[in-house]
Amino acid sequence: MMDKELKRSVLTVTAFASFLTPFMGSSINLALPSIGDEMGLNAVTLNWIVSSYMLTTSILLLPAGRAGDIIGRKKIFTAGLVIFTLTMIMLTFTPGIKWLIGVRILQGAGGAMMFGTNMAILTSVFPAGERGRAMGINVTAVYAGLASGPFLGGLLTRYLGWRSIFAFLVPMGIISLIMIRRRMKGEWAEARGESFDWPGAVIYGMSIAALIYGFSKLPSVAGWVITTAGLALVPLFILREKTTVHPLFDITLISRNRVFAFSSLAALIHYAATSAIGFFLSLFLQYIKELGPRDAGFVLMAWPVTMALISPAAGRLSDTRNPGVLASIGMTITSVGLIMLCFLTKETSILFVVVVLVIMGAGFSLFSSPNSNAIMSSVEKRQLGNASGMLGTMRNVGQTFSMAIALMLLAIYMGQAKIDPTNYPELLGAMKSAFVIFAILCFAGIFASLARNKSLRK
Repeated sequence: MMDKELKRSVLTVTAFASFLTPFMGSSINLALPSIGDEMGLNAVTLNWIVSSYMLTTSILLLPAGRAGDIIGRKKIFTAGLVIFTLTMIMLTFTPGIKWLIGVRILQGAGGAMMFGTNMAILTSVFPAGERGRAMGINVTAVYAGLASGPFLGGLLTRYLGWRSIFAFLVPMGIISLIMIRRRMKGEWAEARGESFDWPGAVIYGMSIAALIYGFSKLPSVAGWVITTAGLALVPLFILREKTTVHPLFDITLISRNRVFAFSSLAALIHYAATSAIGFFLSLFLQYIKELGPRDAGFVLMAWPVTMALISPAAGRLSDTRNPGVLASIGMTITSVGLIMLCFLTKETSILFVVVVLVIMGAGFSLFSSPNSNAIMSSVEKRQLGNASGMLGTMRNVGQTFSMAIALMLLAIYMGQAKIDPTNYPELLGAMKSAFVIFAILCFAGIFASLARNKSLRK
């Protein structure tokens, strides 16, 4: 009975906390034009409001997951939620863009601590036959946040201003902390007593930061130099992890675990091909189609609502069917949606956008839960933090690269100009170029997803 109660409590707490970040992210996407108008920002600067958070989480997810293995996953998860809640209070009183981006960086640290440990906590509590269902419910909470974010965010932005989005989330963060204290009993730290690899964490962070920031500056000379520096640090990190007693990341998970390696690669590609779509479609609907934040939010809800409806079933299905096959089917469906977006024009109907979002939501649902189940079920318990951190890292690095591609294309097509009717054709050109790149990426990802199936259960 206690075991059943623990499972229910852990699932409730992790799902409730998992709602917060995507809700905020999807709300901010709708609020970007309002923020830009108030502060006089161009499209590139607006992009950094989103990218600064994702860059920080990308750097810290893997270290956070490893720290959870050593110190305790609940401790790291709780500390992350405290930071996340405090930064929402700070963002409510944002005086300018420097403060906004600076606090978003701090908030990214809290997000990394939460999402570097939540899947590891679920895997620690739920056995293999129940794990897919639990992950499906957790993913549903994420997509419920994505679904409600555009609607509620649009309403809040229209009637109370964009700062009210952060104020709205503060009580939710406090409720989550109360739930952890009262209901989430126990601790999980299978690597307790092992040392933390600080040099490895520094090398890893510098490499990720240089790769992502440098990529966002392409095709400039500085962009190529910084990106090359980031790539040069990768072999140094691998050498460090191979020679240290307690590495930040167990390299054998990549070299000897086919399921883990190709599932992680598939996640990276899938998120890189899809994460900037909400950003672009928010701009498309509000600038080119001239919808208000509320109405644009209604349209964008089609994607996460579809995901929230399908994800639980996809998670349950991955407990009894080959998760690699399910994830590959999902990526194929996502590719179809991306190809359709390549034909977006000023005259494109809102109905067409909704249909595409539903298709992509279905594809994303069939990919996400089964792929997560495949990753987390392929490792030993003492490696769960590594696996959870890698899963989160692939998601956030993919998301950040997706936004970096968007940033690069906006810079190429529009420079530093503020968005107005005179450069709508350039804005649309940047969008269509991005969708072509994303469609090619996602199609290539299908083969990475299929490559792991030799090792998965039939």
